[in-house]
Amino acid sequence: MSKATNQMKSLIIVEDDPGLQRQLKWSFDGYEVHIVGDRKSAINCLRKTSAPVVTLDLGLPPDPTNVSEGFATLQEILNLIPQTKVIVVTGNDDRENALKSIELGAYDFYQKPIDPDVLRVIIERAFNVHGLEDENRRLNNMQRNSPLDGVIANSPEMLEICRIIEKISPTDITALLLGESGTGKEVLARAIHALSDRSGEKFAAINCASIPENLLESELYGYEKGAFTGASKRTVGKIETANGGTLFLDEIGDMPMGLQAKMLRFLQERVIERIGGREEIPVDVRVVCATNQDLEEKIAQGEFREDLYYRISEISINIPPLRERAGDAVLLAWSFLKKYAKQNTSKVSGFTKEALKAIEGYNWPGNVRELENRIKRSVVMADDQLITPSELQLTEGSEDVMPVNLREVREQAEAKAIIRAMSFVGGNVSKAADLLGISRPTLYDLVNKYGLK
Repeated sequence: MSKATNQMKSLIIVEDDPGLQRQLKWSFDGYEVHIVGDRKSAINCLRKTSAPVVTLDLGLPPDPTNVSEGFATLQEILNLIPQTKVIVVTGNDDRENALKSIELGAYDFYQKPIDPDVLRVIIERAFNVHGLEDENRRLNNMQRNSPLDGVIANSPEMLEICRIIEKISPTDITALLLGESGTGKEVLARAIHALSDRSGEKFAAINCASIPENLLESELYGYEKGAFTGASKRTVGKIETANGGTLFLDEIGDMPMGLQAKMLRFLQERVIERIGGREEIPVDVRVVCATNQDLEEKIAQGEFREDLYYRISEISINIPPLRERAGDAVLLAWSFLKKYAKQNTSKVSGFTKEALKAIEGYNWPGNVRELENRIKRSVVMADDQLITPSELQLTEGSEDVMPVNLREVREQAEAKAIIRAMSFVGGNVSKAADLLGISRPTLYDLVNKYGLK
């Protein structure tokens, strides 16, 4: 590896043997090497440099024949900067202490006599793992800047939808969310509720496609005692439950025609009657609907009421599929990895570069839901700290078909490359500029040119 590649990589070598110090210094001339000989010097150097990787000889003064000072140094390093990758260097017959150092948090160990070429491979791998974990932390921090709670997105398409939702949430306008299955329609419905004046009240959701027709009416409107066989007590329906809050009608395109007329009356009058009851009950509720079907086509086929369509679509929001949301697949993948690694107490901490490319290139027919399921399975099945394409059961995808116009090709390619680079490095502008091979001012100019944030 060239000196230019490693120029900014800071490496601390903790070794008290002058001969080994000289050997190691010249063996790693491609790094910014800091050689120290005791615990105090090591900690002072780490405070100044925040070096990602440290090699540590366990036998340190004042008692080089004992490993206690080495273990104390290891623990102090990890207490100071827990993300540091410490490679413990031990004697040839000292495997027990090497394993103990791993238990204390060391990244890896290497047994003397030292072969610089082998040690260099271990050190470079440690730098790579540290870099991927750093990207993971940066991407997780980016979620805090998401325009809506629970919505993880960085693509222009989704950020525009977030802006629309921010505008409509304080109102009582009835919203219709349109999009393929798994695109996150319920997440956005909950965001509308959370940003509204009704956020302290109930959010009631019902899936119109998952409940048989003869039960859907009672689920929505409730029923009085004795209204039908088995109705042993009065039961409040979802609409009444949501009074003061938000009612989310998922897959409304599958609502039976018989119930559509009753739903239209409720939306117009804002009153309901429980099944078996005669009393009109006023309900103050915000209504949000969602479907993955083409309602205009269903209207043409006589399967959906046109008057109901106009009532539920005072504003329609088209949610793009994941394959059309540049950069979002990688961003979501990191979020799901963190979530399921924590749930399963897993050692998994990131993805290989090949896995990130596979995630980026895949078409995601099942959208966010499919991505989440693949990441969840991979976290459970992974053999190492980094998830691979094979564990995701993915291969690198092909590029999208580009337009013929050369100016459009160039602009689309530049915008896509910027979003991709920023996703890969967690929003770090300097790293993204290096990855793209341009200066920071040039990157800022391009970000402004294409309206990217």
